[in-house]
This record gives sequence, structure tokens and C-alpha cells, in this order.
Amino acid sequence: MRILVTDPLAEEGMKVLKENGLSVDLKPKLPLEKLKEIIGEYEALIVRSGTTATAEIINEAKNLKVIGRAGVGVDNVDIDAATTQGIVVMNTPGGNTISTAEHTVSMMLALNRNIPQANVSLKNGEWNRKKFQGKELLKKTLGIIGLGRIGFEVAKRAQSFGMRTIAYDPFLSTKKAQQADIELLELKELFSRADYITVHTPLTDETRHMIGKKEFSQMKKGVKILNCARGGIVDEKALYEAIQEGIVSGAALDVFEQEPPKDNDLVGLDCVIATPHLGAATEEAQVNVAIEIAQQVTDMLKGKGIRNAVNFPCIEGETRAIIEPYIRLAEKLGTLQGQIITGHINKVSIKYGGEIVNQEVAPITIALIKGLLSPILQESVNFVNASLIAKERGISVSETKILETEEFANLINVEVETNKGKTAVAGTLFSKHNPRIVKINEFYIDAIPEGVIIVTHNHDKPGIVGEIGTILGENNINIAAMNFGRSCPGGESLIILNVDSDVPGEVLEKIKQSENVLDIKLIKL
Repeated sequence: MRILVTDPLAEEGMKVLKENGLSVDLKPKLPLEKLKEIIGEYEALIVRSGTTATAEIINEAKNLKVIGRAGVGVDNVDIDAATTQGIVVMNTPGGNTISTAEHTVSMMLALNRNIPQANVSLKNGEWNRKKFQGKELLKKTLGIIGLGRIGFEVAKRAQSFGMRTIAYDPFLSTKKAQQADIELLELKELFSRADYITVHTPLTDETRHMIGKKEFSQMKKGVKILNCARGGIVDEKALYEAIQEGIVSGAALDVFEQEPPKDNDLVGLDCVIATPHLGAATEEAQVNVAIEIAQQVTDMLKGKGIRNAVNFPCIEGETRAIIEPYIRLAEKLGTLQGQIITGHINKVSIKYGGEIVNQEVAPITIALIKGLLSPILQESVNFVNASLIAKERGISVSETKILETEEFANLINVEVETNKGKTAVAGTLFSKHNPRIVKINEFYIDAIPEGVIIVTHNHDKPGIVGEIGTILGENNINIAAMNFGRSCPGGESLIILNVDSDVPGEVLEKIKQSENVLDIKLIKL
């Protein structure tokens, strides 16, 4: 077995590969054409962030069985292309947890005591103790957005300083948060109460600029902002304005919307401290991810199992051929639920009906949970760890099999219970590769679960479809397909619109302003 490593990898990881009898070639900074030329000779590719495994490269990888990413993010790997070619993509989601958590707390301490500024002043020959007077963390409130592994580790360290910890994370049960002495809140209340706010979420369409002008206006005066997660979660222009207006008294940033930051006014402010994306840059973290990815790749190539695969559940080939369409359907249903629910998830109930009950449903359930958690956790959740993450977050998952279904040969029904209520979605396969969403709550529909989807909950009044269509048309948004379901004539209805492009927030807001629209969601499948 031959392995190609195209980015620097800690020697400890290289040693694992070689000690297992694998042939390893380290060739960093390969030009695209050269990588395309040689990739067909290898069974495994290991990358970090310096290599982009495009579809063009993957299509030339005739012998490739696995792509290993030494780190969390897999945005530099074309997962769809790899899946089409039957190539497993795996990452190392836990390797940098401690290093990032420690860096976040270090940044908070440095910000609170003006350490970088005082250091520069002293080295310039000054002795100005009064200028750099700081504050204590004791009895202050830390607001944490995103309570994954890193968020929890930050909370534990903050609590050791005597800080109160509050958090926002819709994918965590209230019971689990209470056990960790963390108060779960909605975002608006967190903003109004926190003295410090730190973000620990992936960068997605939902989290991009989730802290912007509107959110800063909801914060208490003097708040401090920390971002050691992903550039773009905090709107940098809005942060700069909030500092100028006196809302934010300081910020600590390890990540930026453009890296390295160029002509960034934030970096030049005295009350802002910044580091060049060092969250995972510790000797221990680099060794951990190198060893972890090396062992994962070795185990797969030697038939010892698959861990941390982001695109495949671990099932045998024959069984997989039968249930893979259900796996894809289940993941879509979970992703849909993850985007329509409100509140903190407590329980997930899955009912399998019809032909599917004769199959092993555990991999299908895992795919559904992965889909449910993915809108917020992104690369941190995969087919291997989805069930564990749900358990860690206090989410109860149950399965039920029933032989008969309403009008369908097969049916997957998913009910999610949060602290704010229940939502239910159901899907079926009309043919082996023809998935459909057939029910959302009490509304029967027939929708294709792919691409960008607008879901509106309305009063069933004449003209509502035309009104929504007009708004979309005026904004050059083309409708590819439409489905309509209603409880009864003149009651409430649900409109499902598959559209050909993304929908700006202001367009959604304009639709929502209609007197007949009760709610609107933008879903991306």
C-alpha cells in the first residue's frame, strides 16, 4: 500500500505509517498538474490545509481508497467527488480541542489584563502601570456560543476562575448543560447578560456574521468579544463600529474573514489583540492529529475498521447496496429537521415502516443523527461519532419498527422534541434513487429533498402563492418546483419551494412581512 502525504506531518505520524509496513512518500507543495499525474499510484492521500483535493484530482485517483485530513475542517476536500468514486474521507475532530480551548482562555486573560499592550510599552522604555489597569474574571459572566467539545473545555476553565457560564446551543439538552453548571439561553438574552462572549461554532451559512450590527446593539456596554473559531462568524466591520460606539470595550481575535488580514482597521486598534490563527498551533495538537490520522488510515487500509469518516457509515458492501438509498434519505430528513426546529433538543424518535423494517436500521439512524447535528456542528460530526455526540449532548434517541405504513411502501418518520415543542418530518423512496419528503408536521406534501428550499407556513388564503412568487421573481430567484399542503380549506397551509439559487435574508424578510405568512425557513440540503 502506498500513501502520499502532501503537507507537512509531524514525524510521530509518519512513524506510525512506516512501522505498519506502509510505503510513504512525503511531497509537500505539489503543483496541481503534478499531483494529478501521480495520484493514481496511491491507495491513500493525507493532507492538512495546504492541499486542496479537487474533483479534478480525485477523478484521476483510480486506486485511492481513503483521503485523510489531519485536522477538523474538510472544506479543502471535494467530498461529493470522493463519495462518487467510493473514496472514504476522514478527519480528526478531537485532536485540537485542548489547544484551542487553552488559547481562547489565554486570549481572554491577555485581553482582560492588557498584557500585549503593557509588554510593548515596557519594551519601549515606559513604566505606565495606571494606563494598563485591568479587570478580574471573578464573578464575571462568560457567554459561550456553541457548546461542543471546545466550548465545554472553555467553560470548565472559566469556571475555575469563578466566572458564571451561560451559553447558546440549540443542539444541547438543558439537562446536559445543567450538569455542567451552564445556563442555556436564547441568543438575545445571552447578548444582554454576558460580560465576555466567545464563539465556538463552525462557519456555515447560518453562522456567518451571526454576530453583527443588530447583535451588538443587544449587548451590554463594555462587553468583550473573543473569536478563536472561524473568521466570518463575527462581522468585522460591525465589530469595528461597535468598538467606536463604545459598546465593545475590547476584542481578542485569532481568526479573520481574510487571512492574513490586509488593511484591517480592527487589528490596528489598541483595545484589540490578535494572533495569526494559532488555536491549534501547539506541539501536542500537531502530534495528536498526525498520530490520529496515521492510525485511522492504517486501520482502514488493513481492514481494521473505519473511524471518523465524514462521508460513509461503516457497513458491509452487500448490505450497503440495499440500505444506502435509505441512508441518504435519512441524512436529508435529519438535516431538514436541524434547520426547522427551535429550542434545545431533548429527544429524537424515529419510526421505520414498511419494507425497511427487514433491514438493519442502525446505520440509517446514525445517518439521520449526523444530518440533524450537521447544520451547526459541520465537520465535527460524522458517521462514526454522531451517536456519541448526541449522547454527550444529552439527546435521547429511540427507534421503532412498524410493518404497515399509511400509503407508502416504506417510510421514515422523525419526531424531534425540544424545550419549545415537537416537529415531525417523514420521507420515503418512490424508487431506489427517488427520495421524497412526504410530510412536515400535519401537512402532507411531495417535495424533492435537495438544493435550496423555502418553506413557508401560511394562512390558506387566495393569492398567497402568487404573492410569494412575485417577490421571488422581482429578486431574480427562479422557482424550480413547488409543493403545497394544507390542513383544511381556509385553514393553515405549507408551501415548499425548490429554488435555483440562494435567497438573501432581506428577501425572506419581505415574504415574512405578508399578513398571511406565519413563518418562513430557508433550508439547504
